[in-house]
Amino acid sequence: MDTGLYIALLNPTIALALGAAFLVLWTYQRHRPYLAVLGFSYSVSALGFLLQYFTLPIGMSLTKLVSNICFTFAGCCLSGAIVARYGRKVPYVGIGVLAGGGLASFCWFLFVAPDLTWRVLAMNFGFGGISLLVAAELRPVRNNGPTEKILFVLSLLSGLNFFVRTLIVVIAHGPFTSYDGFYGSSYWTTALLSHALLSLLIALCLFTAAALDVMKALKAETYTDPLSGLLNRRGFEERAEFLLQRCAAAKFPVALVLADLDHFKALNDVHGHAAGDRVIADFAAKLRTAAGARGAAGRIGGEEFAVVLPLTDLAAARLFAEAVRTLYSAGGVDGLPPGTKVTASFGVAARSGEEALQPLMRRADEALYKAKKNGRDSVRLSYERPETLFVPEPSWAG
Repeated sequence: MDTGLYIALLNPTIALALGAAFLVLWTYQRHRPYLAVLGFSYSVSALGFLLQYFTLPIGMSLTKLVSNICFTFAGCCLSGAIVARYGRKVPYVGIGVLAGGGLASFCWFLFVAPDLTWRVLAMNFGFGGISLLVAAELRPVRNNGPTEKILFVLSLLSGLNFFVRTLIVVIAHGPFTSYDGFYGSSYWTTALLSHALLSLLIALCLFTAAALDVMKALKAETYTDPLSGLLNRRGFEERAEFLLQRCAAAKFPVALVLADLDHFKALNDVHGHAAGDRVIADFAAKLRTAAGARGAAGRIGGEEFAVVLPLTDLAAARLFAEAVRTLYSAGGVDGLPPGTKVTASFGVAARSGEEALQPLMRRADEALYKAKKNGRDSVRLSYERPETLFVPEPSWAG
């Protein structure tokens, strides 16, 4: 087996291995369909490379057409999957125009005005345009993380590879008149090697992105309460500690609101646990909406909730709690009998100085206890200052 054939089989082998890896990954993450598209894309590109060397019974011209259709389809799938992975709208029209234009030009220079050089330029320019289109779609998200930035750079490099490398090699080594010697030319050798390198780098980057997705999902499960969708106690305390540190560094006010659903045990006993779950989910949704992106809300107990509010003093936190209380007590909950009223009580405390989270929560909890004790469905405030360390003045002998 000569060196040329070894090089020829390099890309199909790499592509098939990557395609199989993405498909296996997809079987464990069916909720991420882009992985299946990536697996299909790499597998189809492997067929395209094989058909560059092995002619089908339909003849050489039609075999080359099938090969380039495989390349085109694989390129479109790969581009769409990368863009979709990062939550961007896939530019189907742009990809279709560039891919269709390149393939149509290839067909023209294959059947109407046969010219191998122009076929090479047509396909490479089409793929180069698609690569730059992907780079343009990734540009707004390139600073979101390392994988986004790397894929953005690789898309640019891929576009330059298809445009610049192709032009340099064609100009330097003259036009290609036929396939005789074509697969031993500098163009084909550089095309195979650059494609193998870029394919590996893009695939490794996408594998890293998939691994980060899994880690992010596991972290979300660790820190999120599944019923309410809010942070659980552990997640809330870590987030609250972080926000307290940020506010302390910037000397911004911060407040804490504790909420507890009234008569929740009785509601469970009368209407069942399914109804109780709906009540918790409904209250959590209202609390999340009220807190917005600035605040952090969590379910820290069975029917107890907490919200930390940066840039908020005691008066503003009271208005927040009153708004949530009024909104919740005025509306019904799906699944409960009409007229069933569900209310909540609130305790509010504003941070004093560099007060830590636990003392702040203790004061808010004491205010909540007063709200529960004095009739429920109300908001109570903590005006207590955190305890200060008493240091006696030194006495001097006179």
